Amino acid sequence: MKGKLFNIGLIGTFVLSAAAHYLHMDSTLQFVISAITIIFVAGFLGKATESVAHYAGERMGGFLNATFGNAAELIIAIFLVKDGLFEVVKASLTGSIIGNLLLVLGLSVLAGGLKFKEQKFNIKLASHNASLMLLGVIALFIPAVFAGSLTKHETTGMSLVVAGVLIVAYALWLVFSMVTHKNELSEESIEHGEATWSKGKSILYLVIATVMVAFTSEWLVGTLEEVSHKFGLSDLFVGAFLVAIIGNAAEHSAAVMMALKNKMGAAVEIAVGSSLQIALFVAPVLIVISFLMGNTMNIVFTTYELAAIAVAVLITKSISQDGSTNWYEGVLLLAVYGILGVVFFLV
Repeated sequence: MKGKLFNIGLIGTFVLSAAAHYLHMDSTLQFVISAITIIFVAGFLGKATESVAHYAGERMGGFLNATFGNAAELIIAIFLVKDGLFEVVKASLTGSIIGNLLLVLGLSVLAGGLKFKEQKFNIKLASHNASLMLLGVIALFIPAVFAGSLTKHETTGMSLVVAGVLIVAYALWLVFSMVTHKNELSEESIEHGEATWSKGKSILYLVIATVMVAFTSEWLVGTLEEVSHKFGLSDLFVGAFLVAIIGNAAEHSAAVMMALKNKMGAAVEIAVGSSLQIALFVAPVLIVISFLMGNTMNIVFTTYELAAIAVAVLITKSISQDGSTNWYEGVLLLAVYGILGVVFFLV
């Protein structure tokens, strides 16, 4: 019954979103409908990804969960880059990182902790994740410090080089975690369960879901500028919270469900793994894409964005480094997210 209701909601909202876009309805109405549609499509994408992961294996399944879970953010960001809205792109990347580390992980830790007194996960993986998160902070902090003494041309060159280094570092992390050290970093508690669909149907639905995300994302992005001006919202708040929360819908549901099944290792992998992919892969790839489009986006983030990312990484590292969580640690993560939300709204 739930499946049928979800399918009706998915198809219904997608059709409504298309109608609102092509009939040029009020921009606010278009934004609301598109946002709701992306949440449904993200759920469909997450379900298809989980089904494909069942056939692909544990480590590859985790990678697919992170990759397709971030598909909405990546596609939204590509359309923003195409329109030259670089500040919104950087804000949305910031929002995706802090949203996964603070909101997604926070809700998962809180929900799981209320059901189980203490939940454990692979402490070696937590240690490596902490180091990778620090790499992401360093890669954003250093260019911001030195950007003031560089010309525009030099800043562009620096951004492309840093982007290349991060992409290589992320690729080598995949080799490290899924090939050379996969046994040490594996989670015995991670299970993908029974597949919802057959292998062929799972792949087909994954492709369809990604295409639906692409269309809906373009419709949503088309309304962002007008809606933000209408309600007096800053690019920082729109990108870091509205776009990020909508784009993270798939991770929200998947991570919380894993935590409620006492699979905190899987929940941490979804939340932290998605943040790492945003910082080390999605952001650098967007810089390369913008270069290919003829208008390169630099890697220089604002002080506000850097502070938010650094704070999120700091408290996540502090909470996860012992390989165990409880409900109060979830409260701490959500408290930091709430504080950042208020400040970003007022900026």
